[in-house]
Amino acid sequence: MASDEPGGGPDDHELTRLLRQLTVETDRFTEIFGQANGLHRTDLNALAVIMDASLGGRPLSPGQLAAALHLSASATTSVLDRLEAAGHIRRAHSQRDRRRTDLVIDERALAIGHRFFAPLGAELAEVWVGFTEPERAAIKRFLLASIEATVRVRGRVADRTGQD
Repeated sequence: MASDEPGGGPDDHELTRLLRQLTVETDRFTEIFGQANGLHRTDLNALAVIMDASLGGRPLSPGQLAAALHLSASATTSVLDRLEAAGHIRRAHSQRDRRRTDLVIDERALAIGHRFFAPLGAELAEVWVGFTEPERAAIKRFLLASIEATVRVRGRVADRTGQD
């Protein structure tokens, strides 16, 4: 439970619960987008990974996408076939190595996503204005550490259960 004492804060259980609640709410929001656009959850995750790589200036290959999503080659091909058929992505020869295939997100897909997610981004930006720069830095550190911890535990669980 959160402490009412000055300088006190939420304990680990409350932080975990709140992080879980945020995950559930963002999943619900994203599912609405997927349903409205005929996309499976894995398709949405693939689009997010491709988009983030593109925004980071890093070309992404189908193999890298498979590794990022922990999918088999055949499952990745199915996802990419659906996304390509819907006009969300295209496969292109790499500019650096013509033997390599890079995944390119379509501008139309970016526009569709922007129209849907921009109101959420605006609402989040509005509530985040109330945080000081040091608080924002702490939040960023918290989120990055939480992501890293989740990735580590996911890897251990996957190793133990034989899942990718």
